[in-house]
Amino acid sequence: MFEHPTVPTQPRGPRIEGIHHVTATVGEAQSDLTFHSGTLGLRLVKKTVNFDSPGIYHFYYGDAEGSPSSLMTTFPYGGTTVQEGVVGAGQVTLTRYSVPPGSLDYWAARLADAGVATTWETLPSLSGPASGGGRAPLTGGRGLRFRDPSGLGYCLVEVDNDPRTPWEAGGSPRVPLERAIRGIHSVVLSVRRLEPSLAFATMVLGLTELLREPARVVVAAMPPGSDLVDAPDAPPPAPGTILELTLAGDAMPDGVNGLGTVHHVALAVGNERVQALFRDRLLAEGVQVTGVKDRQYFQSIYFREPGGILYEIATRGPGFAIDEAPDALGRTLRLPQGEEANRERIEASLPPVVDPSQAGRPGDPAP
Repeated sequence: MFEHPTVPTQPRGPRIEGIHHVTATVGEAQSDLTFHSGTLGLRLVKKTVNFDSPGIYHFYYGDAEGSPSSLMTTFPYGGTTVQEGVVGAGQVTLTRYSVPPGSLDYWAARLADAGVATTWETLPSLSGPASGGGRAPLTGGRGLRFRDPSGLGYCLVEVDNDPRTPWEAGGSPRVPLERAIRGIHSVVLSVRRLEPSLAFATMVLGLTELLREPARVVVAAMPPGSDLVDAPDAPPPAPGTILELTLAGDAMPDGVNGLGTVHHVALAVGNERVQALFRDRLLAEGVQVTGVKDRQYFQSIYFREPGGILYEIATRGPGFAIDEAPDALGRTLRLPQGEEANRERIEASLPPVVDPSQAGRPGDPAP
């Protein structure tokens, strides 16, 4: 059932470190903020605008520091001409979050209290190799699936020893620290054909194939030297490094970007030099890739893989503390360089929003 490579599947050279963020097009701004900050307890680490359309918010939600692999970002286009999207092939169709062991019953009750419908699913055990070697399970057990107000698909999975630091002041009411979301665990990407997307992920992006079934393949960004997945001492992939390519069935439509859909998934690299090496590799493979985009908190390039998924490669830095103190992240509207002179006009075009995790706390700006 499983096919595990016993030779390296990564090309030598620049390395993807894991998932940087997932970005989605969503509906109304306040309901998006209320759900991700208030219900899920994620920290609003940056409240800014769409750099390409500054009349639209861009919210970044993450862990205490807004570290790569914890970040979900949204563009709230509700009330504009942007239409409802279609979730389907060529998109990220599910984002999984990591929570500590024993947390799922708490989250089921919390989501029910918030009026969010949930379903339980039995997660496949991604342990391998099939011979019972040294790689620990990635998930297994139960998963708790639900949708946000715009229809984005999420799943909570229990993961032991996730080292990422949760936001201790997250949620309204507060989420207990021992139950708090640690960050993104993995993403599910739906494609019409697995082989071209797998070849791109391994041979161009340098990800490691961990598991293969007829309708899905799991790849991950593994540390240097761990690309022999049958090695008995091979470490398990860390949460926030895992991508699952799944075969879109006949009943799944082609994805259409719009409200309630994921726009892209960003992969993290250590610095601009590594990003430039990947850009050169992509161009050499005949892939259409953008120039470097300055997103102020990181640098980005964008391209599509054979199955239609829009990827971004983003640098880890400079990070979100370049224009706000670490203890004040997300408190005020930050604008891209060059737009500060237009602040009054931009603020007038944006709907007022209140972060439910911060409302009423000392220093919280008035709505």
